[in-house]
Amino acid sequence: MTYTLNRLAAGSYDLVLDGIIVGSVVREVSADGGHRAWHAELLEDLPPDRRPIPFTEIEHAFPTLDAATAWLGRAMVLGSLQAA
Repeated sequence: MTYTLNRLAAGSYDLVLDGIIVGSVVREVSADGGHRAWHAELLEDLPPDRRPIPFTEIEHAFPTLDAATAWLGRAMVLGSLQAA
């Protein structure tokens, strides 16, 4: 399985698995701009045995985009710099 992230806007990506959009990866910023987190989320609320690896939950949080892409098996980011 190969994941890629296709940029939609700053801090927002489609999560693509083997050519099919299965979720999203988005950056959340607190109202004061201090806390930032990245979330990888599946589009469908699939039962645990049907979720693509490595998803054990529908949504997972990460401190950085790099951490999210590493968790997704070094997913390739398309359409932007990873520092976005």
